[in-house]
Amino acid sequence: MDFPEEALPEAVIGLDRILTNVMLYWVTGSGGTAAFIGYAQQSAWGARREPSGVPTGVLMFAHDVGIRRYAEQENTITRWTDITDRGGHFAALEEPALLMDDLADFFRPLR
Repeated sequence: MDFPEEALPEAVIGLDRILTNVMLYWVTGSGGTAAFIGYAQQSAWGARREPSGVPTGVLMFAHDVGIRRYAEQENTITRWTDITDRGGHFAALEEPALLMDDLADFFRPLR
């Protein structure tokens, strides 16, 4: 599969910053802990869960994938923001200001 050039993380973040981020997980030995959430689910992969009722916000950047109708089956989506012209899977590194603004907007009415 070929990705468009602008979808590659190094086109936006830079290889030094990516390497620094990877090294923080590697050197501190926290990569397994960070990935554990994927394995620590109470139900089997693919098992349908009932929504918890907890308000959920989603920020979809241009080169990330999410399908709202499927997300709504197990989550109480109260905010969904689509950014179609920039960003990707590494939002905190690629578009930190945009991510923080969206987080603040999501939590503001929940105070």
